[in-house]
Amino acid sequence: MKLTRDGLPLSTAAAKAGMDEKTARKYRKAGLLPSELKKPRNWRTRPDAFGEEWPEIETMLREAPGLEAVTLFEDLQRRRSGQFQDGQLRTLQRRVRAWRGLHGPEAEVFFPQVHHPGVNGQSDFTSMNALDITVSGLRFPHLLYHFVLPYSNWEYVEVCYSESFESLSQGLQNGLWELGGVPAEHHRTDNLSAATFKGAERREFNESYMALMRHYGMTPTKNQPGKSNENGDVEQAHYRLKQRVDQALLLRGSRDFNSRSEYDEFLRKIFRARNLNRSQHLEQERAVLKPLPAYRLEDYREYRVIVCGRSTVQVAKNTYSVPSRLIGYELTARLHADRVEVYFAGQRVSQMERLRGLGKARIDYRHVIGSLVRKPGAFVNYRYREELFPSTVYRQAYDELVKDDSMRASRRYLQILEWAALNSEAAMEGSLQQVLDAGEALDFSRLVEMSAMPAEKTIFIDIPLPNMDAYDALLEEVLR
Repeated sequence: MKLTRDGLPLSTAAAKAGMDEKTARKYRKAGLLPSELKKPRNWRTRPDAFGEEWPEIETMLREAPGLEAVTLFEDLQRRRSGQFQDGQLRTLQRRVRAWRGLHGPEAEVFFPQVHHPGVNGQSDFTSMNALDITVSGLRFPHLLYHFVLPYSNWEYVEVCYSESFESLSQGLQNGLWELGGVPAEHHRTDNLSAATFKGAERREFNESYMALMRHYGMTPTKNQPGKSNENGDVEQAHYRLKQRVDQALLLRGSRDFNSRSEYDEFLRKIFRARNLNRSQHLEQERAVLKPLPAYRLEDYREYRVIVCGRSTVQVAKNTYSVPSRLIGYELTARLHADRVEVYFAGQRVSQMERLRGLGKARIDYRHVIGSLVRKPGAFVNYRYREELFPSTVYRQAYDELVKDDSMRASRRYLQILEWAALNSEAAMEGSLQQVLDAGEALDFSRLVEMSAMPAEKTIFIDIPLPNMDAYDALLEEVLR
């Protein structure tokens, strides 16, 4: 049309436009573009493969809207053997999708929120196990406590081992004190077991969590059960967090850390860098934040426990050993996020790593070895016997003693364990390893001698001879 307006003959204009002259005449006569002449097609070009079955399929979709097209197709193939081929699945999927768009149930609508600076904070836990992090070569299963300010996306994380109230209290307080203020209104979580009563259909906040909120002057809120999107900022931050940590691990070239402290510092560097880019919005948040209270709440729960005749106490449905001299006394146990501390007469008498889960036991052989040496027969069927092997080397040693003389194995092993408790567990372990590797008999006197004077390792120092040609060349330069 443009070319004909420029004065070219219709045949020339049609050739330049790449169409037949007759077609060009049709468009010129109509005065419309090809797309404007095209009419929507309302007829089928091939028979409907699912025409007969569609009323039945539609009834099934109305009764069970969650049915997928592939499920319906496989059902048809079973009931109509040989009638439908795999290549027809896509046709049915398009038909089902169109039906859902016209007649299907209403979908849930998500409403984006406007965040205001310094008003809200969000907390949650996220598992890091998928990143396969190890410490000293051993798998390190753990969670991260994660606190986020939705407006600036400023975040704080720290390692923890369970979604306990102690982990929540410690993480939240550490985050607030690092932030230097408290959100002016709300603190939001999902239905964390650490913050709510368990078992109730409508889970209400427990008293410990409410006391924490009152201390910091925040109003607790939570999303509906199963609606994690209502805590969306921190949920989305989980994904970004793990993605960033994974990328940093790839850049580092190793997922193994020498110690827990090295891993903690690795995380701190990542999040210091992330928060640095949020400083402008963070200043707007800090202008609104409330001041911190004069002091922190304790990050532990206290239990009054009595030491039973097994030299153990029950703390939060787990068993921990204490020194046997405390049998019959009432002690104070402090349950922290990562450890249990036991106090008597105002003095800490024992500390051990907190157990994860319920119904478990942590027995320190040093607490019971004296009684076991006097009653060696109790060792074989002792309920917590596996706890009395400080390492796999000690376990291997006991198995060798059983092979050598099963009747005296318990007495001989306890003799070894007593020396380790009174002197050095590591030194005895090294001696046991040497003897086991050499295939020698586990003689107690020999083991004590080796442990008291551990063998010195030969150190080889390679000092290469200097290249005299370099000195000769230097002297020649001086002589010239």
